[in-house]
Amino acid sequence: MVLNASIYPRGYTLVDVPTVRLSLSVMLAVFCAWAAVHAKGPQAPSTGAAPPEARAAAPTSPRAILDTYCVTCHNQRLKTADLALDTLDLAQVADHAGVWEKVVRKVRVGMMPPQGVPRPDAGQQRALVALLESSLDRAAASRPDPGRSTIHRLNRAEYAAAIRDLLALDVDSAALLPPDDSGYGFDNIADVLGVSPVLMERYLAAASKIAALAVGDRDTQPAGETFMVRQDASQDQQIDGLPIGTVGGRLIETTLPLDGEYVIQVKLFRTNLGAMRGLESEHQLEIAVDGERVHVASFGGDDDFKAALANPTAAGDAVEARFTVRKTLPAGPTKIGVAFLRNLALVPWRLQPFLRSSNDTLDPAGWPHIDRVIVTGPFNPTGPGDTPSRRRIFTCRTSEDACAKQIIATLARRAYRGQVTDADLTRLFEFYTEGRSGRTFDAGIQLALQRILASPKFTFRIERDPAGVAPGTAYRVADLELASRLSFFLWSSIPDDELLDLASKGRLRNPDVLAKQVSRMLADPKSRALVENFAGQWLYLRNLRNQVPNSLAFPDFDDNLRRAFQTETELFFESVMREDRNVLDLMTADYTFLNERLARHYDVPNVMGSHFRRVKMTGTNRRGLLGHGSVLMVSSHTDRTSPVVRGKWILDNLMGAPPPPPPVNVPPLKESEGPGTKVQTLRERLEEHRGNPTCAACHKLMDPIGFALENFDAVGAYRTRDGGTLGPVIDASGQLMDGTRVDGVATLREALVRQPEIFVGTFTEKLMTYALGRGVGASDMPVVRAILRNSARQDYRFSTIVQGIVASAPFQLRMSALSPEPLALGPSSGVER
Repeated sequence: MVLNASIYPRGYTLVDVPTVRLSLSVMLAVFCAWAAVHAKGPQAPSTGAAPPEARAAAPTSPRAILDTYCVTCHNQRLKTADLALDTLDLAQVADHAGVWEKVVRKVRVGMMPPQGVPRPDAGQQRALVALLESSLDRAAASRPDPGRSTIHRLNRAEYAAAIRDLLALDVDSAALLPPDDSGYGFDNIADVLGVSPVLMERYLAAASKIAALAVGDRDTQPAGETFMVRQDASQDQQIDGLPIGTVGGRLIETTLPLDGEYVIQVKLFRTNLGAMRGLESEHQLEIAVDGERVHVASFGGDDDFKAALANPTAAGDAVEARFTVRKTLPAGPTKIGVAFLRNLALVPWRLQPFLRSSNDTLDPAGWPHIDRVIVTGPFNPTGPGDTPSRRRIFTCRTSEDACAKQIIATLARRAYRGQVTDADLTRLFEFYTEGRSGRTFDAGIQLALQRILASPKFTFRIERDPAGVAPGTAYRVADLELASRLSFFLWSSIPDDELLDLASKGRLRNPDVLAKQVSRMLADPKSRALVENFAGQWLYLRNLRNQVPNSLAFPDFDDNLRRAFQTETELFFESVMREDRNVLDLMTADYTFLNERLARHYDVPNVMGSHFRRVKMTGTNRRGLLGHGSVLMVSSHTDRTSPVVRGKWILDNLMGAPPPPPPVNVPPLKESEGPGTKVQTLRERLEEHRGNPTCAACHKLMDPIGFALENFDAVGAYRTRDGGTLGPVIDASGQLMDGTRVDGVATLREALVRQPEIFVGTFTEKLMTYALGRGVGASDMPVVRAILRNSARQDYRFSTIVQGIVASAPFQLRMSALSPEPLALGPSSGVER
């Protein structure tokens, strides 16, 4: 068996370490083939099953199974992958937990031993895995290791959610803060959320802007904010959220800082030669604020078209001058809608058009497209208005000093997640006094709020070892720390008052109370953070925005479809969570969520309109995640499918058995050589690619999985032929690493859920990684298996896995430091001053 033999320190995740050597699977293929040939002489090609005479004398004990099928390669003489299993004692598996957890993972999914060498049967594999797991679990129960979390900086998503819940204010954290690094597949991993002087400057600047916006700083100067519309967005269709009878455009949700006048400008897309598209026909553009029309402008027709023929730039500028409106608007959250009125009298197309209305960026004819909307202001401001954020902040207006102390104490308690001290309040009141001096009460509160948001107590989640705890021992975290762990897991945000009250009274650690809080939080709309932040990264949905399929190969693909892909999968995942369904439904459910654009792509009839609704799917092709366009597109190249990428995606995210990293200088896949040469199918090119020994072993793991999805093209449309109706018939057959034969998405899905513990275990492991904010290592796998066993008794319901993670030792306990902390963010460090 090919295993990474590195012994990882406690608390570290088992990952394959890239090296400049050949991948572990390649080494295995060479050594195992050599060992099999020299041990037993020439043999016929193996089908993965032992011959009759071997089956008759099949080993039954775990030690015999290892000696027969594994030690052939992993012994002191060969040390394939630097691993020797012949010297490891099965009676002391805890001494090498990292190695044996790797063995369990590889054997369970059938990855090891590889095809082409003698393999144990299913019963032998189960016996070996069962022995190893039970031994590892017993050892972990006697010596629990919850791991040790480090200082955790709020990432962009957590920062925005915390501001929303603290101040009733939605902010665009992407515009305020730089992107976060990711580790283990998620961007909330404490170890990779670094800090730099530049980043701290961005946090300080963000605190200043947010405090001014929340309070309503009367000194706010006019500024412009630009909202773009993607060029590949079709604008001949109604956009969900915009009025019926309109097409194209965008619905903008923003927050206006003050009551005052604002200028709204609309710019239309122009071709590469500067010509405005669509002037040959008459159109009307509408601007609405909070659902009320504030401006309508007509353009196009004979006069504008003739002017464009003479001078396209000047004609375009003249038209855009009609798309400017100045309007007095109140401060606070505002929805600005910009769209075209549907024109039913347009000249019909002589040829059938592409579904994407913006395919050709050179053609000046066709539908007009909005390029961007600019909102500028405030001009002539009259005051901060009555906004949700001001109502959240200013809870009293009595004696100024007493009221200021009450406001500051309330905000600090929530922002610091209950860990506020008298010294904190004294320091914050000094900032209020400084801001109030010579100015207004609001100005004093604004400066104090800015100080709260700039504090490390808000920006960082810090857990300190209590006094008197011996180094290297596990202890239960304080209730307030548990409240933060829970809220950032389920809400990606700060605890609410109910959680803080329970934690302050020491009641949150009560198992019944904690379980009720988990149920309450899962039912709260804020738990959608699990959809956006956990599922969005686990399933690579965040990558969709960067997927730009080749427009020549896929001329109908547009941003409308891209957004529909993401919405479908998010609604689907959310339905499993909200309805507390079996998580296996993520793979097997016979329903999904469609709007007209996506239904047309899937060839599903009778779905009309831009809004999404639950649709029961007939057949088996579109069941579960494997039939979602989002998954199929993020695992493809821009111009074609990739069985390799799709296979790796499934191994990584659904089976929890990532393949080894590719070797250095891996040769690229051979492309067609031009006219006169035989056009090879993708399967033929990959077979030729696998002829290289450096590539063969890894591709045997990934390619059969990917080929089972080959009936879906690079944008998730179903097909039976490659390259159009005249192309070769697609061959979706293959043999998985455990010997299972598949011939399409249906049989692949059946194979993946045949052992539910593999998919559910991988889901649990991913969710625990996200919940803990650190990698899941060997010491955590017994906990994952315990959660899995308990969930199996309750039909693998979503809530049982979440409750199991929250009740687990890694979530509620922490290992004390072996030596004094090198850094303490607090008053004594000088950081707070």
